[in-house]
Amino acid sequence: MPLQREDFRQRLDAGQGLSLAELLYSVVMALDSVETGCDLEVGGIDQFLNMQMCRKVMDICGQTPELVVANPLIEGTDGTGVKMSKSKGNYVPLTAPPGEIFGKIMSVPDRLVEPYLRALSEWRDSELAGTRERVTAGSLHPMDLKKILAGEVAAAVHGVDAAMKAREEFVARFSTRTFSEVENLPTVTEPGQTVTEVVQSLGFATSNGDVRRVAQQKGLRLVVESERGQQQVTLTPDDAREPLSAVVKDKLDGQTGEVYLKVGRKLARIPATT
Repeated sequence: MPLQREDFRQRLDAGQGLSLAELLYSVVMALDSVETGCDLEVGGIDQFLNMQMCRKVMDICGQTPELVVANPLIEGTDGTGVKMSKSKGNYVPLTAPPGEIFGKIMSVPDRLVEPYLRALSEWRDSELAGTRERVTAGSLHPMDLKKILAGEVAAAVHGVDAAMKAREEFVARFSTRTFSEVENLPTVTEPGQTVTEVVQSLGFATSNGDVRRVAQQKGLRLVVESERGQQQVTLTPDDAREPLSAVVKDKLDGQTGEVYLKVGRKLARIPATT
């Protein structure tokens, strides 16, 4: 049964080998079902053949094979087409506070709103069709629909009250014309650290890899607000390895105004002395 997997067959056709661990993975997984006497297993469609192996081994062991429910995979929040995965950093952590969950959903591309509503909410097909028509006709803005989606997901994890508060905070922070009007913004306290270190100390990322991915997706920026309006400078992964103070001096080249560090949807104020 493992050799039915298309990726395994392609590798064998290309003359590449398979490890013993790969071949035995589904068997070991099946033994778990045998030991627990599993009745129902739910998983992504990418695990379908593994779950079929569970049924086969349970039958061999004289047990009633478990029922299998395979769900479609959810595309990651970065919109690259890769499935949502913690290792890819393109996921919505269920343990995150409501504001972070709301912000993560708001960062997804517009084209993912309908698939997310289908996968993560209780909306019926007729309701999805109606919103699709309204978006196409221009009577419903994609951003407003995305706020509904973000509220649905945050409410499912933390409750309606927490979701409404997260929405209010998001609107206050990112729908205002100037960042200077936003209250309670964190402030960079160690501008001599590298940009990566600053981002992690602010709690905007948990690892160097997270910061690198944000930079690769052009979500790491310096923002300058002045009487001339708002200007943004995108930072590269190489910039992220340099001290923030040096990056500000180099990239802004004497521009004056309030300076902010933007990491995806998160924002921090950079002191004027930097």
